[in-house]
Amino acid sequence: MAKRTKADRQAAAKKGAATRQREAAEKSGAEAKRSGKSAGKAAISTAGSLGGAVKQGAKAVASRVGAVRKGR
Repeated sequence: MAKRTKADRQAAAKKGAATRQREAAEKSGAEAKRSGKSAGKAAISTAGSLGGAVKQGAKAVASRVGAVRKGR
């Protein structure tokens, strides 16, 4: 086996660092995607709950108006 020179060691270290950096970027990208999906689902859920609350509020107002009209 050929003897490794200082330049060989430096090149290997630089390549290793680049690989670790690239893998970390891929991992953070996947986490960001997962986080984005989670936030999107939460927003949809919140919107659905809010819509249900508005609907119930409208029903309550309508029944109150009906009661007032009938003199109750």
